[in-house]
Amino acid sequence: MDEPVSSECIYNLLPRPEEPPRRRLKYLSKQRKMVQDEWNSKKTSHKTMGLPKVEPPCPKHHLLKHSKEQKLPEKKPYKVPVDGIKTSIPSEKPLMGLQTKKNFIEANIAEVKMSVPKKPVPIYVDTRRGNKNLLEPSGLLPTLLYRKGYGKVPDYIIKRNEEEKKAQEGYDAYVKERIRQGSMKMLSEEERNDVLTGLKQNWEELNREFQGLSILIDTLSKQHHKQNLEAQMKKLEQDINLIERHKFIYIPQH
Repeated sequence: MDEPVSSECIYNLLPRPEEPPRRRLKYLSKQRKMVQDEWNSKKTSHKTMGLPKVEPPCPKHHLLKHSKEQKLPEKKPYKVPVDGIKTSIPSEKPLMGLQTKKNFIEANIAEVKMSVPKKPVPIYVDTRRGNKNLLEPSGLLPTLLYRKGYGKVPDYIIKRNEEEKKAQEGYDAYVKERIRQGSMKMLSEEERNDVLTGLKQNWEELNREFQGLSILIDTLSKQHHKQNLEAQMKKLEQDINLIERHKFIYIPQH
């Protein structure tokens, strides 16, 4: 490559030959001419309306109705390909209205009338997008209602009731025997009410004394006195509750 020469150099005064411009190389296919000739031949042959050598249709052969519909083949009589059997099915009607074969129309009507409608499968939806799940295995149905022993008293409860009944009968027999011997006495209704009234009066007196205690309990004697009153009141409450729960009360005789 020539080095650049400054404008003041004397060599710049000499004329230089002009270099021809460089052209970019282009790819040319070998089949270019063949493709062009083929395209021109097809294009020039179809410049008119339709192909020039096509004859117009005859008016006698116009399109008829149902001419393009698909036609089924003609039915042929059925022939049994076995020797010794009639070659065709008889088409005569039975005499006197008798029917020798099954009437499928009436049979289907009777079957539909006697059929039970199919029940839908119970499901439940647990999402807002409609996710469905079977309801039976989910545990939401009361399936225990259909158990074999549902609603019956369990055996252990029956056994316990029988034991309690026997124990009560034994106690009643013991009480009757003691009464007969004269060692026990049953309180009458008036005596029971008198005892209950006396216990309630004692409780009211203790409660009045308890309400009269001082607010400040700072000595040991005051604390013992308060605890003693609470214990006596609790014991009276238990006795009152015991007498109210039992109607018949027996006491030993000395």
